[in-house]
Amino acid sequence: MSGLNEEEQALVNAVKEFVGRDVLPVVGELEHDNIYPEKLIETMKELGLFGLTIDEPYSPGRVSTACFARVSEELARGWVSLAGAMGSHSVIAYLIGRYGTQEQKEKYLPGMATGEIRSAMGLTEPGGGSDLQSIRTVARRDGDDLVINGSKMWITNARRAGVIGLLVKTDPEASPAHRGMSIVLVEPGAGFTVSRDLKKLGYKGIETCELSFEDYRTPATQILGGQPGLGFKQMMGGLEIGRIQVAARACGIAGAAFDEALKYAQERETFGLPIWKHQSIGNYLAEMATKLRASRLLVRDAAESLDRGERSDMEAGMAKLYATETAAQITLDAMRVHGGYGYSLEFPIERYFREAPLFLVGEGTNEMQKNVIAKQLVDRGGVPR
Repeated sequence: MSGLNEEEQALVNAVKEFVGRDVLPVVGELEHDNIYPEKLIETMKELGLFGLTIDEPYSPGRVSTACFARVSEELARGWVSLAGAMGSHSVIAYLIGRYGTQEQKEKYLPGMATGEIRSAMGLTEPGGGSDLQSIRTVARRDGDDLVINGSKMWITNARRAGVIGLLVKTDPEASPAHRGMSIVLVEPGAGFTVSRDLKKLGYKGIETCELSFEDYRTPATQILGGQPGLGFKQMMGGLEIGRIQVAARACGIAGAAFDEALKYAQERETFGLPIWKHQSIGNYLAEMATKLRASRLLVRDAAESLDRGERSDMEAGMAKLYATETAAQITLDAMRVHGGYGYSLEFPIERYFREAPLFLVGEGTNEMQKNVIAKQLVDRGGVPR
């Protein structure tokens, strides 16, 4: 089920070893105390994990989307926040590599490949989420500069980002609205403030913030690709790989929860038997394993579709929809298998249970994924065979 070449499989194995050696022994304390995992991030840099979506000559470590997904799953198996720190960064790197000017590529990609420059993705605003065309952050032309005013919400990596891919309206009067939208590569500076850190149920350790822009000035050459009005289309292209990565993260959480449940069901005895031999518990395990495998196959299918250069919004949407719903269900069922211990801080199940719901709404709600899937089913004449 691998589908990876030898070098890619070696990378996945190295990440798996890193998770077992460095992440799992400390994640409980770091997560519950909401501590930024500085040492773990440094090791991720050494492994080259921030350059996986960047082509040569800027990065020696570009891998297939299938490998990128597998790495993300392994990281999430240890701690989903680590995969999140890499996720939005990788999407912006992918966008710069795909759409950026030569100057933008040379300026950002070498540092982003090593992780010395970290990036964030600025889409969501306080007044809206799924309806990106209704954003209110505006970048108005002033000579050779853009002057940006507005705010963004739920921005991962915000305090540590050296560059943010900010979705703005460069032509607020455009109709339809998406024709007036651009991605601007913004750096910390006067008029740009991280307003506050948002408190969360899970996804701890990595900051998630609100951003404010008040007469923030940047050269107009910071528009991704140099041409305004293409930002919505560009971002939709980036969200394909973003949604595949979110689906892979969900598989990581689901897999970790399942592994714990399977282990516990073999160790715990009631009525003189390991509890897996009781039909109700055995049925939980069977359903969990089947859904987990199906999720991984959907992720792989979407990743391979993208690697072939095909339009993959339906495939990515299906993977994101199914894998995230599965993660939410598996973490709940794992808690049921553990009984009272699943609710205890002594076991990691409660952490998985808190982390899984994020992906039902993150990177486009699952309700929106269904809309994307339905439209593509009609446009393509059904499910591809």
